[in-house]
Amino acid sequence: MSHFTSEDEALLQSMLRQLLQSVKEKITGAPSVECAEEILLHLEETDENFHNYEFVKYLRQYINNTVGSVIEEETEKCTSAQNQGEVSGYDTLVQHVTKKTRESKEYREMMHALKNVMMVVVESLINKFEEDRMHNKEVDSKTKKERQSGYYTDNCSDSDSSFNQSYTFMSQEQLQLLVERLDPIQPKEVRQEAVETLCFAPPSDILNSESWPNLRKHLTMSLSDPDGTFSVRLLNEYQKEAPSSWIRHPEKYMEEVVESTLSLLSVKHESSPAVSPDFLSPVYFLALLDIKAVWFKKWTHAYYSRTVVLRLLEKKYKSLINAAVQQCLDYFEFCKAAVNKNSRVSDFSQQHCSDKQNFSYTGPELQYVCFVHSLCLLGRLLIYKQGRNLFPVQLKNKKDSVSITDLLVLFTQLIYYSPRYPKTALTMHTDSYSPASLVMEILQVFCDQTGCAAECLYKDAVIDALLHPVQSLLSGTEVYINCLETTLIEVADILARIAAVEDGLSLLLYGENEKTAREDSPAAVHVIIQFTKKLLHDDISLLSGSEILPVVKGAFIFVCRQMYRTCEGLQMLIPYGLHESIGEAWKKTSLLSERVPTPVTAVDSTSSVSLESKNILLWEETLLDALLNFSATPKGLFLLHSTGAMNDCVNYMFSSLSKKIQTNDYEEFGNRVIVTQIATTPTGAVALQSSGFIKALVTELWALLECGKDDVRITQPKSTPVEPIDQSCRKSFLSLINLLSYPAVFELLSKQDIPNKPIYSLREVPTDIIDIIDRLIILNSEAKIHSLFSYEQSHIFGLRLLNVLCCELNTLLLLETQYKVSQVLLTAQEENVTETSEGPGDFIIDGLSVERNHVLVRINLIGGPQERILPLRVLDKGSDPYPWPMFSSFPLPKCYLAEIPRKSEFRQDKDLDKLLSLLKSPEKQTGWRESCRKQFCKVMKARPDIISGTILAELIEKFVSHLSESRSDCYFSMGNYKATDADVKTESLSSVQQLGVEMTVRYGKYLNLLKENAENGLCFVLMNCEKFLKQQQRTVESPLCCLQEHCAGYDWFASSVFLIMSGDREKTFTFLQRFSRLLVSAFLWLPRLHISVHLPITTVESGIHPVYFCSAHHIEMLLKAELPLVFSAFHMSGFAPSQICLQWISQCFWNYMDWSEICHYIAICIFLGPDYQIYMCISVFRHLQQDILKHTEAQDLQVFLKEEAFHGFRVSDYLEYMESLEAIYRPMLLKDMRNIRVQNT
Repeated sequence: MSHFTSEDEALLQSMLRQLLQSVKEKITGAPSVECAEEILLHLEETDENFHNYEFVKYLRQYINNTVGSVIEEETEKCTSAQNQGEVSGYDTLVQHVTKKTRESKEYREMMHALKNVMMVVVESLINKFEEDRMHNKEVDSKTKKERQSGYYTDNCSDSDSSFNQSYTFMSQEQLQLLVERLDPIQPKEVRQEAVETLCFAPPSDILNSESWPNLRKHLTMSLSDPDGTFSVRLLNEYQKEAPSSWIRHPEKYMEEVVESTLSLLSVKHESSPAVSPDFLSPVYFLALLDIKAVWFKKWTHAYYSRTVVLRLLEKKYKSLINAAVQQCLDYFEFCKAAVNKNSRVSDFSQQHCSDKQNFSYTGPELQYVCFVHSLCLLGRLLIYKQGRNLFPVQLKNKKDSVSITDLLVLFTQLIYYSPRYPKTALTMHTDSYSPASLVMEILQVFCDQTGCAAECLYKDAVIDALLHPVQSLLSGTEVYINCLETTLIEVADILARIAAVEDGLSLLLYGENEKTAREDSPAAVHVIIQFTKKLLHDDISLLSGSEILPVVKGAFIFVCRQMYRTCEGLQMLIPYGLHESIGEAWKKTSLLSERVPTPVTAVDSTSSVSLESKNILLWEETLLDALLNFSATPKGLFLLHSTGAMNDCVNYMFSSLSKKIQTNDYEEFGNRVIVTQIATTPTGAVALQSSGFIKALVTELWALLECGKDDVRITQPKSTPVEPIDQSCRKSFLSLINLLSYPAVFELLSKQDIPNKPIYSLREVPTDIIDIIDRLIILNSEAKIHSLFSYEQSHIFGLRLLNVLCCELNTLLLLETQYKVSQVLLTAQEENVTETSEGPGDFIIDGLSVERNHVLVRINLIGGPQERILPLRVLDKGSDPYPWPMFSSFPLPKCYLAEIPRKSEFRQDKDLDKLLSLLKSPEKQTGWRESCRKQFCKVMKARPDIISGTILAELIEKFVSHLSESRSDCYFSMGNYKATDADVKTESLSSVQQLGVEMTVRYGKYLNLLKENAENGLCFVLMNCEKFLKQQQRTVESPLCCLQEHCAGYDWFASSVFLIMSGDREKTFTFLQRFSRLLVSAFLWLPRLHISVHLPITTVESGIHPVYFCSAHHIEMLLKAELPLVFSAFHMSGFAPSQICLQWISQCFWNYMDWSEICHYIAICIFLGPDYQIYMCISVFRHLQQDILKHTEAQDLQVFLKEEAFHGFRVSDYLEYMESLEAIYRPMLLKDMRNIRVQNT
């Protein structure tokens, strides 16, 4: 209704004139124009008749029709959020809905349309206000004649209302005159003109007039006149018009109309319910006028009338529903009979293949019209819960009742059993009334309605009916289906819509009842995958040679894509190797696309060669898109790498994203998650670099940060940013954080020198990550500073980015060793002081010095939430705005180190003694490992603080020692290696390892775990670990930087064990050697499997660690099942849980947990199993849930998760929760974890 017709303008003029005339006395009595405006603005408060003005009623109805759906949608969202405790209070709800409505596209369009039409209306009123009344009558007469010619057309829209007509306001005398002219004694022409005139009068005027009783009597007689001039379509027109205005009348009036109509439609001939020449029930006539039952759609649209309609159907007129169901059953039997006769196209459909216009309906045609009406009515009825409550229905000629599921199965079967018509022989409207099209419309609506879909569609019987053609083609049975390809495409469309919703996906993967899977029929996913693979291999004989076969393939690939984009869906698909089939199809198509000749300009663009090349390129893009979507999950990304299509997929993604951004069709959340997943792997980071994605990202950032948009006309100076990172740059900031995980940083920056140019042009735009570091972070020259238009804002952006990057300790070591970040920042702090006559004075406190101080403390102190104190980055109010001491040299001020709490005196504990005794004599008991595990849990729950220091070292040392001697518990072979006792000098280690040793020893001394000269002991451990693991490493030729190193990062796990063992190098290395035999070492000790012979060569070449494609993959899967709100928050933020979990695990939670909790994390994984690493991360997310939701709303989730430690988190508090997860998920997780190595053949 955002578009106004000339009739609307005329109506608005009339209503506005009426309003102005009603308030004429108030306006004319105003002393000035301004006062008159104030009177009009506050009219609702001062005029008790305000809501009775037709103009006000019209505006209310117009607003409701235009933005009513938006208001309802936002209200439902808010109500749902209220139920979950996210939103509180009625005022908050109203404010939120109002805000969202005013921000909507519909609201803006409505206001624009209103403004335009009212300008025209007001201008017209001014011009015509003093014109002759007779002239107005002539205009009204002319308008009436124009409308008269098209009044009885069949063009009805769901959004039509009584306001789409021009009204003529009549006096009592005029209405009395109409009563006389409608008298049956008057000639036909006089009565006809009176009826037409009456159509243009406002219903409220007629109903409230003194003449209404007589007028009603004469009008009823006219409508019952056998002459069709008076009666044709009026009932149906009234049915469709009444809902738009009956809310203005008493509810009793509406109930009378509804009941009278339903009563009329229930009239039937007792002897013959079928089509008879002697009697046709009113439903048939109604169906002829309104074949798609638009009247019923309008009656049930609003809750006000829907409750009455459905209540009456349930109490008194259920026979109407029975009759509609019977119509559908009869038509289905008719279709089945045609199929049984081996007739692909029924006799009925043949009758519609003629273009000849008919002026009468045959019996079968009339029956079909009634079927369509019944189908549409039932489709609408089932949308509503009260409508679904009318089922099951009992039919007279059917023994069993018909349930909703039975009806949906029937609907589904109509898709492939009902006749389809050759397109060349159809009229333009035929297809919209075909059974398949109608059923598709109904099912698509059901898919969009959560409650309706759950009760109607998410049933095994319905899915089986949908898959019937697919099953038939798979089994090779004879198929009698008209337009088989079209049917398959429609089936795939519904399956894809079902798979897009969580409950629907669960149905396809596991069936209606996951716990009691059906043995006689596999879950739908297996059928869909098998069929898709056969399609890809061109193994369906009935479809061979079909022109639209690629469309069918694409449709079913899309169904699979909806499933394998999720972790649980991918788990079901992996055994079928669908990624391999799609990859092979892509390779074949890619070869074909290379051979297609380049179109010649002189040749017609519609030539067969050109069309063929377009189809091949389109098919290639479809396959690339399908492969790309594997990267939505960690394991899917790992599978994508194995196809060899990574680079092509990333190139395709960047190309398509560029196009979508240009057309404002950017699926932001899903694509940002895919980019984040890809950037978490070395191969993905390199592909993003080579595709131009990173260059585009950096260039866009620079334009926002330094240049501004060229196409924005500057009408006022740009406001100074209030936040450290301006809103315009926030998206780019988050994109960089998503991109720069350590695997990406290592590939993009390893051994890359900073340019450090003597001169930087103002037009020189960065194009790479190294340029961002050079121009925004390492500002160590005047040339760099003077090259920035917005020096402070841009440098703060760089420092904030550096702060987030350095939260990943491996990235910190890389940046510090290559670029001496700390020294650059210290130098900047030293130069940022006041000048006094005596020399340098106090530090200048400004935005940059505060940021630098925070970064310096963060990157030079290791510690959990209670072990280090980070200075705030905001100024306080009062006399001392920044109480944190600044510094320009090491060591750091002691105020940033928290005091270590004194250890409580050790008290003997019976449970601990029992655990130690078990560990001393493992061979004496059966079920020893399980006993140790139970006893360990008991101690952890009762006295977790005991499991630390020397006790923890003894526990894990003995437990691992016993397991490493058991062949059944050993997963890897250890090999023969003896630690060299030669002097190990620090020079033998890489600069990254040397810096890591310094940080570890500093942390260990702070914790009172290490003594002097501990550096040599840790160097001994690291050097021998490197030599020991090198024996089990492959030689790999790869362009990846990470595969050219013995270890692409520091060994945080070995360092953690060194601290647990209180710096005893022999005990540490012996433990690590034994530990390396166990499966858990693959996931706790990441360097253990770096380019390892224990992994398949394809895994090694990918540079993707099992912690990512196994642990992190299952973390995402469990997160979606256990904490759906958190999972959704990640998706909304465009961030991947796998990336942050890989960071946590890689550095053994250093800086995120206190040392005691890190020890407990290592202990539970060793004692309870490697799957506890996954449960641990889920527990952390559960602990942080409220913070995650809050920061998702603030649009800084990535920053929060990387920067903030786990305040208040204790491993022992969540041990019971982890045990509950183990009971559900352990079999699946351990099976997957054990499948990472090369299988024996």
